[in-house]
Amino acid sequence: MTKWINKGSKPTRTGFGEGVRAAGSKNDKIVGLGADITQSVGMHFFAEAYPERFFSLGIAEQNAVGVAAGLALSGKIPVFSTYGVFAAHRAADQIRISLCYNNLHVIIGGAHAGISVGPDGATHQALEDIASLRALPNMTILSPCDATQAFIAVQKAVEALNNPVYIRFGREAVTDFTVEDQHFEIGKAQSMRNGRDLCIIATGHLVWEAIQAAETLADKGIEAAVINMHTIKPLDEDAIITAAQKYEKIVTAEEHQITGGLGSAVAEVLAENSPARLLRIGMPNRFGESGTAEELLAKYQLDAKGIAHQIGSWINS
Repeated sequence: MTKWINKGSKPTRTGFGEGVRAAGSKNDKIVGLGADITQSVGMHFFAEAYPERFFSLGIAEQNAVGVAAGLALSGKIPVFSTYGVFAAHRAADQIRISLCYNNLHVIIGGAHAGISVGPDGATHQALEDIASLRALPNMTILSPCDATQAFIAVQKAVEALNNPVYIRFGREAVTDFTVEDQHFEIGKAQSMRNGRDLCIIATGHLVWEAIQAAETLADKGIEAAVINMHTIKPLDEDAIITAAQKYEKIVTAEEHQITGGLGSAVAEVLAENSPARLLRIGMPNRFGESGTAEELLAKYQLDAKGIAHQIGSWINS
């Protein structure tokens, strides 16, 4: 089981940006590409440290993907970051053809993911990016749970892979709780909490909320295990099948539409391998809205209290 401890709050975008800078210090093939929102997505750490290897391309996400493809074909390892909604949707054709079809080693930072972007509202809340990108051949999708894991995920994306990678992360400061020396392997889920009654498979910021929800449920006599599915593709099917056989009740939790995201991916595995009762927690097939992160997570029952409430109602139904 992975060790965790509450170290305070830190945005996952900061962990991503610091990870890009650290990777750049070890590998001079890494180049950074910005889309006029350099600091907002954490790329300023790299830009300030290695200005000769950073290029700001303006608000032109489709062009940025094309430039990244050209750089990758020239032997570089480009890191391009923008808001997840613009990367996954506005540049979808370029990602599909230029990157995935050619299987190029380009790392895409999908910032401002989930409802917790808050005041920016529905246009900037990436809630369909996983659904759009996980269908693409050759694509790897990472969804780190905190800033420390985002930092590590970038290193792994550079060192362990040689294909397109999408790393999903948020804007707001969230609890930073994983340890620096954790075992992080792409495609292998992490056990965060043991249990006997059911298993919550969570991703991204909702991993911490799931852990807290499990503590609340424990006070009511319901012991829930928690798994951190930090890799959406390739999915750790063995971990899902094992959990289904052990617990028979599976819950997924994500800051994403219920359709097409982690919940759908888990449902596919269960249907083909080990049927189990499944509750999918996420956005209920609607767009987001403006509000603080706390208000929105509470409204859509994606915070610890809401997750615990949904699970309790489901078990008692």
